[in-house]
Amino acid sequence: MDGIFIIDKPAGMTSHDVVNAIRARLLVAKAGHLGTLDPMATGVLPVSVGKATRFGRFIPNSPKEYIGEIRFGFSTNTYDREGTPTSEEHLLLNSAKDVEGVIRSLTGKLSQIPPPFSAKKIGGVPSYKLARKNRPVQIAPIQVEVYEFEMLRFEPPVITVRVVCSPGTYVRSLAHDLGRTLGSGAHLTALRRTRSGDFRLEHAVPLQRVSASDLIPMSRLLESWPRIEVSGAEEMRVMHGNQIPGDADAEFARIFNKKGEFIAVAAVENGWVRPRLVLTSNTSD
Repeated sequence: MDGIFIIDKPAGMTSHDVVNAIRARLLVAKAGHLGTLDPMATGVLPVSVGKATRFGRFIPNSPKEYIGEIRFGFSTNTYDREGTPTSEEHLLLNSAKDVEGVIRSLTGKLSQIPPPFSAKKIGGVPSYKLARKNRPVQIAPIQVEVYEFEMLRFEPPVITVRVVCSPGTYVRSLAHDLGRTLGSGAHLTALRRTRSGDFRLEHAVPLQRVSASDLIPMSRLLESWPRIEVSGAEEMRVMHGNQIPGDADAEFARIFNKKGEFIAVAAVENGWVRPRLVLTSNTSD
């Protein structure tokens, strides 16, 4: 079993919990997720299994798209509803126009500080482990890009938003920064990922209903890349990681043998096809 499942992650589970559930349910030895979702969040979580776990880095995971709810009134230490309040309750006195103005200021390329309760490492230790021990957490800002940030519904003290952003962007931090700028405090109360790269919510399967028939096989992955077919001596060269002559109007290509087996991911450079990852038939899973 080699390919990817698109799971509609349920609330209350970590991404790693979902991977373990896939392993147990479908009896696969090797599995991994492509892009963490917080336990509170739901939605699109690609899970690779078998040989597909080896080329997760080639699977496009941008952009990410979310629908979320933000509650104004107070901030929390986790920047979401699962945390402890860190400010007194304040009414949101701003108009919808005021809120939209701040939302626009949080669009584009941003220097964002991840939440203290996150997996970002400080001196090799995940920041959430330090935060749980009430130890100081100073996380360096990261560069992210918010392509679209719009308010869909304004029902104070709650608003509904849509966010399209680069991987690594924390929607929790957007909520926190929005509340801080408006002076009322805010935190994320719900989050649903509707897209991760080419994978959308309409492709996703609820975890409790997933079966082997829902697997997207490796032959259907990276379909926007050129397909190169090899046989004989060329196939042997590719299987040993050696380049072969060839050209394509793309930076990368998929290499298949005459049996239709996906055998390698390759870079295309100056008239040569250079294997970057070989998926040989005798590779153990």
